[in-house]
Amino acid sequence: MALIKRNTESGTKKKSKSLWQQALHRLLKNKLTVVSIGFIIFIILFSFVGPLFSPYGSNDIDTTIMKEAPSLAHILGTDEYGRDVLTRLMLAGRISITVGIASMILSLILGTILGAVSGFYGGIVDNIIMRIADILMSIPGLPLLIIIAALLSEFKVPNDYRIYIVMFMLSFVGWPGLARLIRGQVLSLREQPYMKAADVLGLSDKRKILNHLIPNTFPLLIVVATLSTANGILSESTLSFLGLGVIPPTPSWGNMINAANNLLDFQKRGWLWIPPGVAIFLTVVAINLLGDALRDALDPKMKGR
Repeated sequence: MALIKRNTESGTKKKSKSLWQQALHRLLKNKLTVVSIGFIIFIILFSFVGPLFSPYGSNDIDTTIMKEAPSLAHILGTDEYGRDVLTRLMLAGRISITVGIASMILSLILGTILGAVSGFYGGIVDNIIMRIADILMSIPGLPLLIIIAALLSEFKVPNDYRIYIVMFMLSFVGWPGLARLIRGQVLSLREQPYMKAADVLGLSDKRKILNHLIPNTFPLLIVVATLSTANGILSESTLSFLGLGVIPPTPSWGNMINAANNLLDFQKRGWLWIPPGVAIFLTVVAINLLGDALRDALDPKMKGR
């Protein structure tokens, strides 16, 4: 009897855990995910806190030490203007991560609202929103970004505003896919019993969407937000590498790689392009691994595994 009682108590405790606690437990059981989370925390501290402890500024030019190899004074060497590469790497991470997160938030807001409205109302509203999304999704994202960025260069948009425009560009390309996912979720959720109860209670459409439908898509939104951040960082780095995103002297990982723009620098001066390249690679891989782990942890079908 005592054994049965203990088993019953343990089962009750296990059942008392919320879905979010169970998901967190599954997430932290994966050692690779824990490493990914640790690296993401490190790269955020490296980018946002690291520059505060650097004795160099991002644009401290010293022509006497141009393209100097790594040393104790400059751990990752100097660039073509004698600027400290490590300091610029940290500040570039600040720009790239900010662009990735900001574009993710904008596309998340736009895609979630439009997807929820489309799935909730259906009919002509659904057709208009989804046809716009289909048109945007039929155009390859990177060529579209390059065309828009080239137009910005043609109109000589100031560099101070360029970073904000890049954020809006990335969110403009990213919202259609999310809107389709949210629409599918809402089409399923609006047939649930609690939505029928909301109809009986006479709740407004705004309240149904914001208080009942969208909160039930949070697990999907968390996963999509994680993966969208990685895509935003990669897209920004690509545009900046091509000279169409963030323009020097403002550093970003993409335009730092572009500094090695000749064969001699590429072969003999690896400190100019390897650090930002490794930073992009590891950051994007870590965020994607976290996104995959979140998808598995929040997926009810994975609950029994």
